[in-house]
Amino acid sequence: MQFLLDTHILLWSFREPHRLTSQVHQALSDPGNALFLSPISIWEVMLLLEKKRLEMHEDFTLWFARAVDDLGLNEVGLGWKVAREMRYILPNHKDPADRFLAATAIAYDLTLVTADQRLMSVPGLKVLPNI
Repeated sequence: MQFLLDTHILLWSFREPHRLTSQVHQALSDPGNALFLSPISIWEVMLLLEKKRLEMHEDFTLWFARAVDDLGLNEVGLGWKVAREMRYILPNHKDPADRFLAATAIAYDLTLVTADQRLMSVPGLKVLPNI
């Protein structure tokens, strides 16, 4: 399968792995699955660091390189397909990152791994829930 990680799933994978369900942990560990990450998630992590809502005890660039290697992450792009999908996804939602992630998953036919209940209800979005 092909999975797109929500930002909190990426962070929990390294900082709080106990928060991942056994089903999510198994999906992330299965070498037969392809794992994708949106540039939006990197932007979200950087915002959290800037706002001091997240603390890292190592350089972000080193941490991110390790995350990519450890999880075998692939980058998924923000292209026209994603922008076109955003029009229909959570139009009144205040978090643009959620809209980008849902649109990315739909545009590229990926399953979003998330614990976000609101994203789980997006029509047409395939989800692996972490609940």
